[in-house]
Order: sequence, then structure tokens, then C-alpha cells
Amino acid sequence: MKLNLKTTDPSDVKELSREIKRHEEAQSALLETIQGLLFLLKNFSLDQKEIDSDSFRKDIDALSDSLSADDDRKNIDRLFKKHTKKFLAYIERQNDYIRDKEKELKDIIELLTTAISELDTENQIFTRTMYLQSEKLEAITRLDDIKTIKNSLKVEIGHIKETVRKKQEQDRRRVESLSQRISRLNVELEQARTKSLTDGLTGINNRQSFDLYIRELVEKNSVIRHPFAMFILDIDDFKAINDTYGHQTGDRILLAMVMKCKEFIRTEDFIARYGGDEFIIILQGASLRNAVKRAKQISKSIAGSQYRVDDLKKGLTLSFTVSIGVSAFRKGDTITSLINRADEALYASKKKGKNGVVSEKDLRRM
Repeated sequence: MKLNLKTTDPSDVKELSREIKRHEEAQSALLETIQGLLFLLKNFSLDQKEIDSDSFRKDIDALSDSLSADDDRKNIDRLFKKHTKKFLAYIERQNDYIRDKEKELKDIIELLTTAISELDTENQIFTRTMYLQSEKLEAITRLDDIKTIKNSLKVEIGHIKETVRKKQEQDRRRVESLSQRISRLNVELEQARTKSLTDGLTGINNRQSFDLYIRELVEKNSVIRHPFAMFILDIDDFKAINDTYGHQTGDRILLAMVMKCKEFIRTEDFIARYGGDEFIIILQGASLRNAVKRAKQISKSIAGSQYRVDDLKKGLTLSFTVSIGVSAFRKGDTITSLINRADEALYASKKKGKNGVVSEKDLRRM
């Protein structure tokens, strides 16, 4: 018996391989697009404690990490459905917050409009009173008896002085009242501005504040040479800490880490929460070498510290470490190029095994 074996055409295999590759590239591009949109959504959100922005960003990070780790379509659908309700709830909270702030601004405008209207009314009354008194003076000029004229003038001049005095007193009270209101508004606006540039949990600068600061610093260096170095610091395995001990403990770890960093930086230096458990420190006037030295001091101090997990569980403590990437400003640098070098160094530190410091100079040797 003769068997006829059908052989596969090599051209078909090549075409199939190309088709599989195209699908893989399309899937990869789609994933990158989704993660890019999640990143934009994360940075579009307001940095306000009142609407729990921090949890919203953590949810986005969790979804992004899950998408990268899982290629099962059913799991991806489930993840999106799970997070969609949370995202919609946050967007509604943010919209309500914006509406409330809009109402506050309208109230301020109404307050000032009312004050101006009241001042205008008072001026009209004053003008009317002075006009009536001027008519009385005119009538006095028509009198024939000098003594009567003199006495009448004395009375009317007294009335005019009293009217002017009352007007001056009204104006003084009005100006004082407006000054107090404006002072309160200035304080409230300054507090609102400070709040908008401050991280709600740690009390240090937030991402928006950093963006403003680094832009001004880079622009300044395009005119006057003003060296500075920057490092990005990331808590190692922070998600595991949150999962194991809870978000409250995670928040305490973030606060403890910030306090530890402040021990090694000066008042003229800048520290900001870049997002999640990532922080940026800018050292004014520092070289790359000095910045690496400072980063190593911070890394060593954090790794050598123990932190109490729960006040109710005496003796239960935990320690954590950080990875740090360091870069220094070069002539011709942009904000992006400076951050990218520090970010690449941070990634290299993580890849080396975490709990370490890598500089942009070290990257050339790797």
C-alpha cells in the first residue's frame, strides 16, 4: 500500500510566520497605546487629597502592571470591567470638585460686585445731598439782611461739614471692610495655590510643583550656568508592602522615607513626589559625583532603619530599601533628556538587584 504524504509549502510557512509576527506587533502596539492612555489619564487627574487622587493613580498603576503581565483576553476584559467603575466614580468626584471650586470663584466675583454696587449707591446719595445743600446756599445769596445771611451760612456750612464727615467715615469703613475681605481672599487664594502644589499625604511638593520648578531651572540654565543634579528614588517592592501590611502602613512608609530624605538635603534643595512611590530630589549646585555620594547616604540610612508596623503589635517592625538613579544637568539638556537619564539609571539599579544607586555615568560601563 502506498501512502501519499502531503508536504507543507515552505512559502505558506513563511507567510504564516509573517502573519503571526504582524499580529504580535499589533498586539504589542495596542498594549503600548492602552498603557499610554492610562498614563495620560493618571496625569490628567487633579492632585487633591479631598477626591482621593492617590488611590486613583494607584488603581491605574495596578491595571497597567496587570495588563503587562497577562495576555489572556478574558482576564484583560475582567480587569477593565473591575476598574471601570472605580475610574468613573473618581471622574465624577473630580467633576464635583471642579464645580465646587467654580462656585467659590463665582461667590468671590459676586462679593466684589456687591461691594462696588454699594459704594456706587453711597456716592449717589452723597452727591444728591451735596446738591440739595448747594441749592440752600444759592437761596441764602438771595436774602437781603447781612446778619441773616451770615447766620444761615454758618448753619449750612455746619451741615455740609457734617455731610462730608459722614461720607469720610462711610468711605473709611468701606475701605477697611474691603481691605479685610481682600486680605482674607488673598490668604485663601495663597492657601489654595500652595495646596495645589503640595502632595496631600507627605506635605512635600507634588508633580505639578516639580514640573514648574524644573522648567524654570532648565530655562535659567540656558541663560546663566547654574549646575544642579537630580535623582529619582523608588521604594523597592512597595506594592508587596501594601499588599502585605495594607495601604495605611504603605502611607506611613512613604512619610518615613520622606523624613529620612530630608535629613540629607538642604533647604535650598528640592524634593517632590513624582508619582506613587517615586520621588525626585534636585540638589542645587551639586556635581554628579556629589549627588551620587548623597544618594548613597540616603540609601544606606533607609536600608539600615527599622519601622514599627502596628502600634498594637509591639515588636513587629519592617525595613525597606530604595533604588536611586542619578543624573546631572548638561549644556543643551532638555527636561526630558535629564529625566530620561535618571530614569534609565533607576531602571538599571532595579535590574542589578535593587537597594542601590546607579548614575548616568555608570550606564556607560554597563
